[in-house]
Amino acid sequence: MAAMPVAELTDVRLYYETGGTGPPLLMVNGTGTDLRNQPSPWTWPIAARFEMAAYDHRGLGRSEPNDAGRQPTMADMAADAVGLVDLLGWDTFSVLGISFGGMVAQEIALRAADRVTRLVLACTSSGGEGGASYPLHEAYGADADTRSDQMVELLDTRCASDSQLRAGLLAWITARPRPAEVPEGLLRQLEARRHHDTWARLPGLRIPTLVAAGRYDGIAPLANSEALARQIPGARLQVFEGGHAFFAQDPSAWDAMAEFLLAS
Repeated sequence: MAAMPVAELTDVRLYYETGGTGPPLLMVNGTGTDLRNQPSPWTWPIAARFEMAAYDHRGLGRSEPNDAGRQPTMADMAADAVGLVDLLGWDTFSVLGISFGGMVAQEIALRAADRVTRLVLACTSSGGEGGASYPLHEAYGADADTRSDQMVELLDTRCASDSQLRAGLLAWITARPRPAEVPEGLLRQLEARRHHDTWARLPGLRIPTLVAAGRYDGIAPLANSEALARQIPGARLQVFEGGHAFFAQDPSAWDAMAEFLLAS
């Protein structure tokens, strides 16, 4: 993996990294992610099979909007991503969006439908009639410890009855950086997320799409993934044995998503 310069786009300085060899793949990460934190996309098995680009969303990590006080929309988030692939010189590319990144990926696919060759939407929701993911803007109103206790059962609903799984996930959550105050950039991301709704526009997509879901996901419930797959013409649903982070729990997940993206 090689660090690249910041992309100077219309209204944001977008930090990004590229690495690997193969077909171009845009990795769109989830809520509150920062490429400096582990696990990063470069630790995932899929990274070596593509020429992959990953980036920090505006207001997070090392990406800085020109106007920090302006509330971005999901369309703004998609425009950032398309601006990045333009800078990279990618005429066509695949997209893998995870959680919040899956919401942005839907907007990218709708915005650049003639350029996105294949699409994976992982542990995410369409909003609208297809169902919204859990309202994380409400969870972030609680203190860090309360939020961690709440999040563990959302990450994997089995935690309600599996104390060993709960302890492991809770240790993972609390080991990650937890600032005393929620960063402004994250609050703005959560506000954009709150209004996400692509439901009525999805039937217009004609991109080969895999909807990947965790069977025990409490943030993006399986019913949301089932609805998403029905709404996108020709989309395929694949369910994995895990929760919101099924790709870290089910050993078959990365291979399945990579094989779909590499299919001709």
